[in-house]
Amino acid sequence: MPARTAFISKLIGLYVLIFGVAMLANRPAIIAGVGALLRDPGLVLLCGIFALSVGLAIVLTHNVWSGGALPVVVTAIGWLSILKGLVLLFLSQDALAGYVQAVRFQQSYYVYAVVTLALGAYLTYGGFKMSRAR
Repeated sequence: MPARTAFISKLIGLYVLIFGVAMLANRPAIIAGVGALLRDPGLVLLCGIFALSVGLAIVLTHNVWSGGALPVVVTAIGWLSILKGLVLLFLSQDALAGYVQAVRFQQSYYVYAVVTLALGAYLTYGGFKMSRAR
């Protein structure tokens, strides 16, 4: 597998792992932050631009759909980030608020935090394991 897969996996993995820990440690601030974000069109625009940029960078450098689970997960995260960016750029504030309500973010908060931690741990472990194998 390419060194690029290991690098992107470690980068995303560590970021997501740290964010997952922050989610568990600071539930009120994360929930308040999501609420504040949805009320600020400028922040939604910036988040959309950032997510789209990150997704495009990943997909343009790593559009790999074979070679095991890790490269496919990294590529899927890139495409999902593009989708997230487009959603943030094109959906109205009301539609975004409805989406957050529909996924029951507050009620299922700890499920999202654990999934975030698990994804971060998988990517981090896989990226560092791949680096050692080289």
